[in-house]
Amino acid sequence: MENCWDFVEWLGSDTSSSVFLLLGDPADVVRASAVSKSWRRFVIGNGFCKKICLTICPELANFTHVIEVGASVEAGDVGSSSAVEWKNLEKEHRVYSYLSHCLVSPAAKMAFPIKAICASSTDNYPDESIDNTLYEGEQVGMRPSYWSSKGKGDPLVPETLTYRLSSKLCAIDEIRIRPFRAKAVQFRICFSRLPLEEGTGTAVHDNNWDYVSPEFPMAQENTLQTFKLPRPFVCIGGELQVQLLGRVQLQEEDNLYYICVCHVQVVGRLLGPVFDAEIPNTMGNLVLKYFPDARGCSTPPEGGPSEEPSESSTPHTYLQRLVQLGIGVRVNQVSLGDLLTNIPFDEFDDDIDSDGTMSD
Repeated sequence: MENCWDFVEWLGSDTSSSVFLLLGDPADVVRASAVSKSWRRFVIGNGFCKKICLTICPELANFTHVIEVGASVEAGDVGSSSAVEWKNLEKEHRVYSYLSHCLVSPAAKMAFPIKAICASSTDNYPDESIDNTLYEGEQVGMRPSYWSSKGKGDPLVPETLTYRLSSKLCAIDEIRIRPFRAKAVQFRICFSRLPLEEGTGTAVHDNNWDYVSPEFPMAQENTLQTFKLPRPFVCIGGELQVQLLGRVQLQEEDNLYYICVCHVQVVGRLLGPVFDAEIPNTMGNLVLKYFPDARGCSTPPEGGPSEEPSESSTPHTYLQRLVQLGIGVRVNQVSLGDLLTNIPFDEFDDDIDSDGTMSD
């Protein structure tokens, strides 16, 4: 053991920090913090868990404050400024290490409840309204379920569908759409900037989107298609806009181009009840709340739309629309969590003073 070297001491703080930030997996950072007392102090003191979490989801930088809530969380001690600062660093280490685990965990993906706000155009309202895209089935009651745009002579005219995200705090991984003939799709997401209970049902302006995805090509088939985002996007309430680009099918009856969508689904991870978001004022400052006692608990997704659209008053049918558009109809239709559970955060606390320095 006499010939063993601690590379953190050997390389120095700056070079060692560069090495630690190359650890793309948050689990590796937690493992590193459990190697020794000096490594734990180095990882916590430099905020590596928070930095890597912000690398995964840069929008988390909008949280200006972190609060740890729960019976098992000790009240903040009154002491020297260095001791208080160390306690805050330890808190951020706990919060962001578990948050990064939630963001990269392959488990617990689910479809989020969404509410329809508006469509850029609708051909036969309300029979072909955006509300129909909230239902997975091809029929609601005794009539078909789909949205249809108005016809356009220019196939390059885009269409948009805008939804409100009902989940207060979630990480969006992918969006699934069952379209009828559009060349490509792009997604825009924004989060709420007002206290969440004051949110309205109106759509945001185009220049307020917090995330704009790349364009995804669409397969020219009547199936539920999955479009995976390049990275998860953490959303606090807010809205999703689906932009449909390029019209493919010409309707023979009026020689116009249409776009139809049967179903839209948002898939990802609900971050509650362990995490919650608060917007305490109209300045848009965000507070991230962490409830460690809720770890291991889960909140089932809210139910789908509570009301079905009203019965159709026109003879339009799903089959007729497919025939009009020339579409054939088919007849047949060791993880970070383990580490966070098994490695206590206070493993070395007896050997680290309240200000983060090592005791003898």
